[in-house]
Amino acid sequence: MIEKIEVTGNNGYKVEDGFRKYVEKRIGKLDRYLPRGSKKDVIAKVIVTEIGKSKGDKYEISVAMDIPGGKVVAAKDECSNVFAGVDLVEAKLTGQIRRYKLETQPHRQRRSLKNLFIKRH
Repeated sequence: MIEKIEVTGNNGYKVEDGFRKYVEKRIGKLDRYLPRGSKKDVIAKVIVTEIGKSKGDKYEISVAMDIPGGKVVAAKDECSNVFAGVDLVEAKLTGQIRRYKLETQPHRQRRSLKNLFIKRH
């Protein structure tokens, strides 16, 4: 679980405890996709901005994750429901983190089953 998650509201949005717990649950579990050595030092910043007050409530949710080694993974989405917006941003971050992990981690060489059962002298 990502331990350092900062949730803030801008432009009149007040962050409530229920929303804060939801964000910590959804964004916090993204550590399972991170490389093992960098799980402890990740910092996630979640900013919720209220936009479009005249036409109805709309929210912009942006998340930036600072991964050790100078990498920043970020995603942003607009939605009329803040909880649904967090889900959309989580899906975007999942793909980006998986891509980052594939780039940084060396691939293990797989041996075929046929080679496992061959007697070696």
